Amino acid sequence: MTEIASKQLFSKYDTAAELAAADAADLERLIKPVGFYRQKAVQIVKVSRTLLDRHAGSVPRTYEELIELPQVGPKTANCVLVYGFGVPRIPTDTHVHRVSNRLGLVRTKTPEATERRLMRTVPEEYWLHINELFIRFGKDLCRPIGPRCPQCSFTSFCRFYPKTKWSRDARRRGRKAARR
Repeated sequence: MTEIASKQLFSKYDTAAELAAADAADLERLIKPVGFYRQKAVQIVKVSRTLLDRHAGSVPRTYEELIELPQVGPKTANCVLVYGFGVPRIPTDTHVHRVSNRLGLVRTKTPEATERRLMRTVPEEYWLHINELFIRFGKDLCRPIGPRCPQCSFTSFCRFYPKTKWSRDARRRGRKAARR
C-alpha cells in the first residue's frame, strides 16, 4: 500500500515546494491506500514546509537530520535513507519486529530495540534487503493473526511455532504414531 500511495503522490508532486503548497484533501486522495491518510496528509505538508525553511527544500541525507523533522521517527528516517538514497539501514516496522522475534534473531520488546540489535548482528551487506523481505514474509506467512505456519520452512527453529495449534497437532500425531 505504501508503494502505491508513494507512486501516486510523487507522480503529481515533485518537490517540497509543491507539497508545501498542496491542498490536504488532494494529498488525502492520493495517499488513501495507507492507514491514517488524513493525518499523514497534514504531516506531509508540515514536513515539506520544514524542508523549505530549514533545508532549502532538500531532503536531509543523515539519520540525525531526518529525525529532527516533525513526525519523522526512526522507521521513516531509515526508509528515506534506504529507499531514497540507498544508504544501508534497517527500517523496522511491526512486521520486521515480529518476524525477527519469532525466528529468534532477537529478543526485544520494541521495533527500535529490534533495529539496534539487528544492526549489531546482521552484516551490513544485508541491511538494504531485510525490511522488504521481512515485511513480505510477515504479511504473507508470519502474520500477527492467523499465521501460516504449515507453509513455513522455518518452523524447526521458530520460537513462535511451538505455541501454535499446528505444533500441538504434530506432537499429538507423533505420540499416536509412536504408540502403534
